[in-house]
Amino acid sequence: MGHPLSCDLRDRALAAVDGGMSRRAAAERFGVSASSVIRWDQLRREQGHARPRPQGGDKASHRIEAQAEVIFEAVQRQPDITLKELRALLAGRGVSVAVSTLWRFFDRHGITLKKRPGTPRSRTVPTS
Repeated sequence: MGHPLSCDLRDRALAAVDGGMSRRAAAERFGVSASSVIRWDQLRREQGHARPRPQGGDKASHRIEAQAEVIFEAVQRQPDITLKELRALLAGRGVSVAVSTLWRFFDRHGITLKKRPGTPRSRTVPTS
């Protein structure tokens, strides 16, 4: 997805429209599509400004966050539960998520689930 055009360009195009230029002529003058200037003018009339909306960000974590209590209870009951098992548990409740979604959920909450302690240092071969 491309980046939004600058507020400065939007303001200059809309100032030209306010000065009597048609929206299509203003678009041609500033090198943007006519539909963009038409949309900016409509936004300004409806919202009072033609600033671009924020882009990106998380749009789906609310689905998994709604199941946080269930996930935390399952981990407390069975500390060595795998992400695949958690995924199956949630699927049984009608929530379809990917394993990566569960991983990001635990990462966001600062939870690490180690199944066994780390390997001890070798006495014969130096390890880093």
